[in-house]
Amino acid sequence: MFHSFQTSIAGIELPHLFTYPFHYTPHPLCVMAAGEVQAYINKQTRWKEELDKGKMFGVLIVRTSNGQMGYLAAFSGNLCGSNSHSFFVPPVYDLLQPDGFFKIEEEQISAINRRIGQLQNSDRYVKLQQRLAKETASSQQILTEARKTLKTAKEKREQRRQQQPDEDEQAAMIRESQYQKAEFKRLERYWKERISEVKAELESISSQIESLKAERKNRSAALQQKLFHQFSFLNARGESKNLCAIFEQTIQQIPPAGAGECAAPKLLQYAYLNGLKPIAMAEFWWGESPKTEIRRHGYYYPSCKGKCGPILRHMLQGLDVEPDPLATAPAPPKEIEILFEDEWLLVIHKPEGLLSVPGKSEELSAYSLLRARYPEATGPMIVHRLDMATSGLLLVAKTKEVHQHLQAQFESHSIKKQYTALLEGILPTDEGTIDLPICPDLLDRPRQKADRESGKKAVTRYCVIDRKNGRTRIAFFPQTGRTHQLRVHSAHPSGLNCPIAGDELYGKRAERLYLHAERLEFTHPVSGQRIYIEKKADF
Repeated sequence: MFHSFQTSIAGIELPHLFTYPFHYTPHPLCVMAAGEVQAYINKQTRWKEELDKGKMFGVLIVRTSNGQMGYLAAFSGNLCGSNSHSFFVPPVYDLLQPDGFFKIEEEQISAINRRIGQLQNSDRYVKLQQRLAKETASSQQILTEARKTLKTAKEKREQRRQQQPDEDEQAAMIRESQYQKAEFKRLERYWKERISEVKAELESISSQIESLKAERKNRSAALQQKLFHQFSFLNARGESKNLCAIFEQTIQQIPPAGAGECAAPKLLQYAYLNGLKPIAMAEFWWGESPKTEIRRHGYYYPSCKGKCGPILRHMLQGLDVEPDPLATAPAPPKEIEILFEDEWLLVIHKPEGLLSVPGKSEELSAYSLLRARYPEATGPMIVHRLDMATSGLLLVAKTKEVHQHLQAQFESHSIKKQYTALLEGILPTDEGTIDLPICPDLLDRPRQKADRESGKKAVTRYCVIDRKNGRTRIAFFPQTGRTHQLRVHSAHPSGLNCPIAGDELYGKRAERLYLHAERLEFTHPVSGQRIYIEKKADF
């Protein structure tokens, strides 16, 4: 499992601190190790079909007790139906063991699934469902016609009564009415009993199905709980916790499916068990991008915060870890450039690296700077938001009423915005529209994902400005305002398939995110004048 480097690493300085896994630039040793892993997996022809579909791999630079440097490699999930391959570290717990409790119980649950399927697709069950539907429709039709007949007969009797019939005729009409009502009641009872017989037989089978489903649910939950307890993770202090204990302090409290099977926890667990000192770590994607997430072949990615976040926070205890770069980033300029201002509103230029509004803590933001500058302002002030990494025009209201008016313009799409971006790659089309719904990736916030079933409508028009040096300069005209809309629409294979340069979430990290809100057009809430503000990108 321990691999020595195939080429010399002399002269490469070791990192002083271990990699902060949720935001990092791969260390040169990790890049070398990843290159060797990639060369190895390229030779494995039996894995090609699965690897082409995409998989996350990881490398961990380690030092042995006698000072030898090398690396460990791992993959997320399983590979070709197995958790064990000699080149890679083993899983924390191998749930695919043929004689293990998981496979045995999984087969029992599969048998329940097959029994449910047999009952649901049985000829008797299908025919009973068809018969119930047919007889219910027939009864409704026949009873409806019978009611109409009753009503017609009643109307005729009323007409005869207006002609002042004798007592014998009146008595005959009463007998006729009573007879017709009794006949209708008999007809109702007949159809009710006939349908009840079908329902009783159908419910007998349905109750078997529901009983099996309940058993399946209970056994699945118990199996998952037992499995979670098998996944015990060490940290650098030698402390061990299972998944249930790790996640009980989180918001979700229950571990998500697949927790503990990612590459990073596997790597650290093996290092701790074998007395290896973790030095640096990186994870990379190999193969095609998934349908919803955005993953690019050969790109490095941070560990996911939903599945791996709680696990790694435990496993890294006892290691000297790099601080979160986002939490320690240098403060942006405290002066905000104002491009337009009057008594009611202003338009500012927000630099990259500055939040639009504070996050969970009281970070410096455009809002905090403007609140300090305009203490008399009312309302939320910030009318819309730009990502922290995005620069450009931001609309600010000085009163609550103006804020509401401008918000209404956004909702009615009467405010027009134009962005400029640099894309990695040459875009073949000159212009077009991207219609790709977006929703949050709940297991890896703040990332968003494309989802045509659950996502919210997101539409972007675009027009290419120029192409040079392997990049495309483009103008974006968003028709909706979803979080990370332009970034996802640029990077996703169903969008432009060219990530914005410097987009560390959906592409490759650079000195900045090359996305700028360049132009803003809106109607002044007080004067009614159409306002145009523009500030060109400085890239």
